[in-house]
Amino acid sequence: MTDYQKLDAWIDAHFDEEVQFLQQLVRVPTDTPPGNNAPHAERTAELLKDFGFEAEKHAVPEQEVKDYGLESITNLIVRRKYGEGLTIALNAHGDVVPPGEGWAHDPYGGEIDGGSLYGRAAAVSKSDFASFTFALRALEAVARPAKGSIELHFTYDEEFGGLLGPGWLLKKGLTKPDLMIAAGFSYEVVTAHNGCLQMEVTVHGKMAHAAVPSTGVDALQGAVHILNALYAQNVLYRQVTSKVEGITHPYLNVGRIDGGTNTNVIPGKVVFKLDRRMIPEENPAQVEATIRKVIADAAAERSGITVEIRRMLLANSMKPLAGNKPLVEAIQKHGEAVFGEPIKAMGTPLYTDVRLYGEAGIPGVIYGAGPRTVLESHAKRNDERVLLEDLRRATKVIARTLGDLLG
Repeated sequence: MTDYQKLDAWIDAHFDEEVQFLQQLVRVPTDTPPGNNAPHAERTAELLKDFGFEAEKHAVPEQEVKDYGLESITNLIVRRKYGEGLTIALNAHGDVVPPGEGWAHDPYGGEIDGGSLYGRAAAVSKSDFASFTFALRALEAVARPAKGSIELHFTYDEEFGGLLGPGWLLKKGLTKPDLMIAAGFSYEVVTAHNGCLQMEVTVHGKMAHAAVPSTGVDALQGAVHILNALYAQNVLYRQVTSKVEGITHPYLNVGRIDGGTNTNVIPGKVVFKLDRRMIPEENPAQVEATIRKVIADAAAERSGITVEIRRMLLANSMKPLAGNKPLVEAIQKHGEAVFGEPIKAMGTPLYTDVRLYGEAGIPGVIYGAGPRTVLESHAKRNDERVLLEDLRRATKVIARTLGDLLG
């Protein structure tokens, strides 16, 4: 057998173990919010120890986490040094949005049905805790690398922007790899992604009894006027197209609205949160300034209405760095060999914390276990799942790629 076939054979022989590892990870909830994710890091470290991997536990200070709006974060680094040469990091995040309603499977059960493993974070991205870990195990068992290093970065702040996940590890100087691969999907290698601006808008009016509405100022009506002005921007955004394959145009969404005190009271305050996706070609400062102006202008058209605007998140887009070419070429080569079809290099409309590695000058790509699309994975919806055959094949592609890069 070739070296690649030997890696594949090891992964096949240990695949049941890989699936069980993923099931254990899915069964420890990491809903964010509230973001009490240290217990999952502890459990992951225990499971890694069974494989002979010692995980460094880097706990973010409690007050720093609480000020950020979460409860606990412990990021993990596993370092495997074989000799002089490149250091390659593999990053996946354990935090995930709450499961929501409508599940036919237990969101924390790790149940297997019809060849897929179901559970919150089964696809995004606890599956890549498994694919990265078992690719590394296969590499050490079969190829026995003698140069370079590999690091596993298992972090817990992707849903809130990554500043206390990879951002924190990089800021503290705890890691500085030469190349990195981050959790993704197995039918494409992603080299660019959208940016994201999230803002909280508080619309103030004046409360009054519903029997005498003229004595108040309806904050909800003011908010509706502002929302209509914001949604009108989506028509304009369709005219702004990206040159990156896989990314279309900017768009804006309002994901949460709260307000009012009771049915018989004119609402005096309404709060809504918006999400503005930015294509790689856009200037984030200009995007934010434009949105603030749209909100302010709309509010000024309603007598008695005032607004407060707070930026919650500004995540820059990910742009390809020239040094990512070896990663792209290796993944495409082995992806086509394992999947039997070409693996495109393209962009995604998602935003991720991978951009933080790029901003630190570390070339990277997004590639990992999962179906062709976010829609197929049910990520952030009910019945999230990962096709087990995709998990197996992605693990093989990653193991082969690591073997090439470390020679």
